[in-house]
Amino acid sequence: MNIFYLNKRSKNSCYGAQDKHCVNDFRVRTNVEYSSQRARWRRKMTKITTDNWLSSANNGWSFQNIQSLFPTTRIKRGSKAPSILPADLQSIGSIQIDDVEGNKQSLDEMLSSTQTDAFLVLKDGKILFEEYFHGMGPDSLHLMNSITKSFVGVLTGILSEKGIIDINDKLTQYLPKFADTGFSDTTFQTALDMASSVKFEEDYAEPLCDFWNEAAVVGWRPDLSEGSSHGSLHDFALSLKEKEQEENEGYHYRTVLTNVIALAIQEATNLRFQDLLEEHIWQKLSPEQDAVIVVDKEGFPYVGAGMNACARDLARFGQMILDGGVFQGQRIISESWIESTWKGDDGYRERFAKTDHGLMMPGGHYKNQMWIPSSEIMMCIGIFGQTILVNKSTDVVVVKFSSFPEPANELMFANTFLLTEAISNLV
Repeated sequence: MNIFYLNKRSKNSCYGAQDKHCVNDFRVRTNVEYSSQRARWRRKMTKITTDNWLSSANNGWSFQNIQSLFPTTRIKRGSKAPSILPADLQSIGSIQIDDVEGNKQSLDEMLSSTQTDAFLVLKDGKILFEEYFHGMGPDSLHLMNSITKSFVGVLTGILSEKGIIDINDKLTQYLPKFADTGFSDTTFQTALDMASSVKFEEDYAEPLCDFWNEAAVVGWRPDLSEGSSHGSLHDFALSLKEKEQEENEGYHYRTVLTNVIALAIQEATNLRFQDLLEEHIWQKLSPEQDAVIVVDKEGFPYVGAGMNACARDLARFGQMILDGGVFQGQRIISESWIESTWKGDDGYRERFAKTDHGLMMPGGHYKNQMWIPSSEIMMCIGIFGQTILVNKSTDVVVVKFSSFPEPANELMFANTFLLTEAISNLV
């Protein structure tokens, strides 16, 4: 089943090896050491800064080097030895896949034309395929963008199950200053499901939309932050006074909701959100690397989009979802939370179906900061092509890091969805 279709071809799509921005020119296999000296030279020559880090010429480097561009804090892996991911490596690069235009492409060709930085496939908990590009390697961190949201969703579920918060609590119970904002009726659950009433424009092609103004708070858009009165993510959210719908009336994707969930959780626990992520999720995965996350001037993490990790550690997270909330014998979140995320609810599905995302994902829904295209597939998705796909019918997890030329390049996203789903069904 093809879970996504292309509405229209992006004018600036990078399709084919002939494009100067495609990854063929920079392709690095897993067993090839990438020179740190070359990385430093490349940055010096191209002068990658916070002003140009998102450009198509630079983001292949910048997405792997967020720590050198923006303030970050570590989510520490702990002192345990990394959990074992056994390898059963297979050569699958020649597998043929139907792209969105109806043409046959090999997996290798599709990885190239979708500007892949890393691609990893787990089958039955074993690494089946692993390949890196743009100088990445197994220990390289990469910006996850909105995959970060899925970690927030799982953590919220954990804290709810522990009785620390009630999923139906209004956020204003913990953030009383938000009572006269667009979040006045928002609960943890409606925020998790992107069903809040708050007005927030998230159109990545619109350079002055609310999303980019929020991102400017953590330095991602210096041209907008210079004249901004918002010194923190908290202050930015507090400034959103308008509503555009009744609470839980419909689906509308808004990154700010994830950040406000985290603000409320900090108040409920009196602990830093990044420390909670570290304790309840990251260290329980026994990962190979520390994660890092971008923070604002007050040290609050940009949980809507700012987390960075290596591909293998995201595969561990995906395997935990696949195994019903358990990773290698240790329960992280309840099976009932995972199952309720898969299932969703009929009324919300109907509302989701009427949206642009619903048209792209027929029969699917969004629940607990996760995308559920079908009863068998769950996805974590971030702009510029970041993807975790979990297929419970085949016991496969697919991780893909990318550096698309634009945040929501339609052709590349459509082909990314097609190739990750196809591989999850074919291996």
